[in-house]
Amino acid sequence: MKITTMNKIAACGLDRLGAGYTVGDTLDGAAGVLVRSASLHETPLPDSLLAIARAGAGVNNIPVDACSEAGIVVFNTPGANANAVKELVLAGLFLSCRDIVGGIEWVKTLPAGGEGVAKQVEKGKSAFVGPELAGKRLGVIGLGAIGLPVAKAALALGMEVYGCKSSMTEEAKAALKATGIHPAIREEIYQNCDFISIHVPLKEETRGMINAASLAQMKRGVRLLNFSRAEIVNLADLKEALSAGQVAKYVVDFPTEEALGVPGIIAIPHLGASTPESEDNCAMMAADELKAYLEEGIIKNSVNFPDMTLPRAAAHRVCLLLRDGPALAGATALLSQNAHAVKTVSAVKKGYAYAVFDFADKPDEAALASLAALDGVVRVREI
Repeated sequence: MKITTMNKIAACGLDRLGAGYTVGDTLDGAAGVLVRSASLHETPLPDSLLAIARAGAGVNNIPVDACSEAGIVVFNTPGANANAVKELVLAGLFLSCRDIVGGIEWVKTLPAGGEGVAKQVEKGKSAFVGPELAGKRLGVIGLGAIGLPVAKAALALGMEVYGCKSSMTEEAKAALKATGIHPAIREEIYQNCDFISIHVPLKEETRGMINAASLAQMKRGVRLLNFSRAEIVNLADLKEALSAGQVAKYVVDFPTEEALGVPGIIAIPHLGASTPESEDNCAMMAADELKAYLEEGIIKNSVNFPDMTLPRAAAHRVCLLLRDGPALAGATALLSQNAHAVKTVSAVKKGYAYAVFDFADKPDEAALASLAALDGVVRVREI
């Protein structure tokens, strides 16, 4: 099978594909795609394409809805780069307090000779002072693979930590309290925290969630960190808040033209996952996901179809990607009538379903054709 790489993928990941795969950089005839940051929104995807694996967490560079309609499973690699991002968030916390960047740049301008560099440093260093982290309150919005480790690391630094996520059971709240983290809602974080770190995916409901209204609720002089996506923060509103002193510093890992040169903005060049360890972890995880789906129909960490990790129970497997509804019931009834059906299983996610049927003997071609003709079925695949 042909795998297309849209970015450079670590060799340790490609090696996991093994025999039977060819790797290239053209899409013609490709069964799978491995991608990091390259945008696929304007890229025609061939009919042969079965899956796309993103070596990273965010999938905003992939046309997920169009892939669902075409029966293309989209994977990501949650947690594979979590430690790398966590470490950079901690660096962002330190950078947001003392003006370390400004101080380093200032030292470069000091003339040699005269009264000496040491004396000049002692006279000028007061321009770069800032508060300590210990004893301050950090609010973490989003307690996933990155947000939760950030919260725990901040506790170790002596901070008081508040955390929130989209939904939290009483049991989850109790577990969080046991770690020393205060469960909270966003408004409580806005009103009480000296630092706020954002760790949520970019979706319609999170786009622009940090805006004039939410910024107005925050403590004056708050320090804001965004290692999720640039679009989560309304930059025009943020710049006004910086100018008014409502926000003291904004650390972002996603520079845009509008953010360049703005006082109070520390723009990092998207270094969150830029470590050799992270790139290796993401590449291996993405390759494993792609291989498991192409060879066994196993889905794990898909953003558009439900997970299905059922081991094969017989020699032949039929995989159906379809819209949830009558098609799923019809397909299940049709294939379950086969006398050689060993096991059937199905699941639903975001309006789409995935059904797996295992057969002791090769399934009838006419039955497969009937399946493909059912309204709502987007792909039928025999492995």
